Amino acid sequence: MHDAMAIITVCTFFLTIGFMFWRPNVNEAIPATVGAFIVMLTGTVSLGDLGSITETISGAAITIMATIVMAIVLESFGFFNWAAEILTRKARGSGIRLFWLTNLFCFLMTLFVNNDGSILITTPILLMLLKSMGLKNHQKIPYLLSGALIATASSAPIGVSNIVNLIALKIVHMDLYMHTAMMFVPAFIGLVFMALLLFAIFYRTLPKKLPEIEPWKLTPGGHPLKGESTKGNFKRNSKFMRNVLIFVFCVRISLFVASYFHFSVALMAVAGSAFLLTWRWIYLKVPPVDMLKKTPWYILIFAFGMYVIIYGLRNIGLTEWLIDYLQPLVSGSLLHASVLMGVLLSIMSNLFNNHPALMVGTLTLTNMGLDPLTLKVSYLASVIGSDIGSLLLPIGTLATIMWMHIIRKGGVKLKWTEYMKVTVLVIPVTVLFTLVLLTYWVSWIF
Repeated sequence: MHDAMAIITVCTFFLTIGFMFWRPNVNEAIPATVGAFIVMLTGTVSLGDLGSITETISGAAITIMATIVMAIVLESFGFFNWAAEILTRKARGSGIRLFWLTNLFCFLMTLFVNNDGSILITTPILLMLLKSMGLKNHQKIPYLLSGALIATASSAPIGVSNIVNLIALKIVHMDLYMHTAMMFVPAFIGLVFMALLLFAIFYRTLPKKLPEIEPWKLTPGGHPLKGESTKGNFKRNSKFMRNVLIFVFCVRISLFVASYFHFSVALMAVAGSAFLLTWRWIYLKVPPVDMLKKTPWYILIFAFGMYVIIYGLRNIGLTEWLIDYLQPLVSGSLLHASVLMGVLLSIMSNLFNNHPALMVGTLTLTNMGLDPLTLKVSYLASVIGSDIGSLLLPIGTLATIMWMHIIRKGGVKLKWTEYMKVTVLVIPVTVLFTLVLLTYWVSWIF
């Protein structure tokens, strides 16, 4: 009976992941919910386990939801069209300057929002911008692909930019402040290294001179929208947008301060989003009720469903098998632990998607009996593998799956082979570089 339950649980996991890859247009919460329900029926996850699962993911889920609410409020203020105009003005007709501005913009949006939100925000902006410039398909790819890779990988430096990172932090009992202190510098340098590699690959394709476009052409319909920046009120909007961004930045900083003083990070995030909603209500006369419809609640359902399935795998002995195999290797040295876990999570993420991969990896690490420093380095290496290493294939993360769908809808053609011609040259080298850097950085600060 136990063997039958184990087989059903494993098959459910593979079928859930397979369905998400096969039908990326279907809301990912649906297969995750069905999979979780099947696992519950097998008995590998009990009703008592649901309490532990809820406790583990609740804080992370609330924090991410509050962050997404802030992104929706930014959209109400006309931030996205304003950002597109800023990119155009700052590029000053240089395709190379636009490349670096695009990567910086995608990095900042992930830090301000999260990786999935950054893809949903930046990709339509870039598609609108590149289309208005009349660039050909192959000229659009460098901006779109490098932007997507940087946006997704930028969730590594700070744990608050990715829901699965926040869940994993809870599992290893590591606070947000410590994660950032140990991770930000090596991950940021790794991102710069990745951007340089992408620039070297795309240099010949990048248009050196961009055609001039008027700001009004950046709107989907060619007409000014409410709250949108136009030539006449650009300076006034810029001042307002800077004030909003300063506030959002302060909220993000407050999350780390709260973590340092062991105050609820989720509560601080909710307070920040509530204040911003009130600001919008006063400024635009838009009440907060629209958040009920606009907030992607399915993310909570997806995270909960996937964690139920992973918990089922853990209960049937998957983590014990991984512990027996990995413990002697990880215990060797910090460098061994970092490289091994980073490479393993990169492989698992590309095969199974980074969400379940990081959950399995983190649950395994917590039961290895490692010393605190080795545990932290192994966990951070796992994050590098799941956030950066997962980008080797376009199915490694939900963000890149969504990105492929968005650019296709935007009329940009990109085959898997074209995607991988770039990532094969960039991702493995970046992952190894960042993992080694992590080891030396942590050894230095401790």
